[in-house]
Amino acid sequence: MSTFKSIDAKELNVREMQGLLTSAIAPRPICFASTIDSDGNVNLSPFSFFNVFSANPPVMIFSPARRGRDGTTKHTYQNIKEVPEVCISIVTYSMVEQISLASTEYAKGVNEFIKSGFTEVPSDTITPPRVEESPVSFECVVDQVIELGNEGGAGNLVLARVQRIHVNTGFYDDHGKLDTTKLDLVGRMGGNWYTHSGIDSLFEIPKPLQKMGIGIDQLPESIQTSNILTANNLGRLGNVERLPSKEEIMQVRSEYEIASDISQSELQTLGKKILEKGETEKALAILMS
Repeated sequence: MSTFKSIDAKELNVREMQGLLTSAIAPRPICFASTIDSDGNVNLSPFSFFNVFSANPPVMIFSPARRGRDGTTKHTYQNIKEVPEVCISIVTYSMVEQISLASTEYAKGVNEFIKSGFTEVPSDTITPPRVEESPVSFECVVDQVIELGNEGGAGNLVLARVQRIHVNTGFYDDHGKLDTTKLDLVGRMGGNWYTHSGIDSLFEIPKPLQKMGIGIDQLPESIQTSNILTANNLGRLGNVERLPSKEEIMQVRSEYEIASDISQSELQTLGKKILEKGETEKALAILMS
């Protein structure tokens, strides 16, 4: 039986809360935010409190939170208050060590592009430059900054509206779309841990947007209570639009030459194997045979 520990959020200090949140809420996408102050000093900094929140209008949000140790604000936040523009560039596995270096708290006025070895490219519609090495960059104007507090660890939500997008076409697939397998994006985990979306860690799940899945509750009880099929297996099976007919079941039995005296565990093991190959309808027919 699982044992849970319930924690009153007010009882955690900033370091404890930060550690718990960033370990549990992961992986988090990472952005490179390049900004500029009113004197023309460029700043480049990575943020994992980041995501896209709207497509129409296209809006991204990231948070240069106050430092936990003393509540001071970061240069990115200060720059945006002076010049409300930001260029957001995505981070890939090939540059992850450089982005870690760029997170160093250099003195104000120090250009992290130079320190971390990235190349500045002038933006078209805003003042801050973009990162040439990034496959995709977004020139944004800052619509709003929502300050969540004045103490250490308090976030500052930057609502950045996309004006122009730069895409390296070498990361396109044959259909002119961004290829996830080529991008190999990086995600932030807890502590010093990162992850990346290399081909070995990628998998596809058909989304039930154009159809209505029958749901796990409509599967035969022997399937729902199986000790062989996983919860993910049941979720995939529940996404079918209908149960197979007797004719379809017999056809699949014949195709796989399933013996009449096969045990339920053997049948479910075979069905699981076929299901994990992506042949959901055939797998369900086997499991119901």
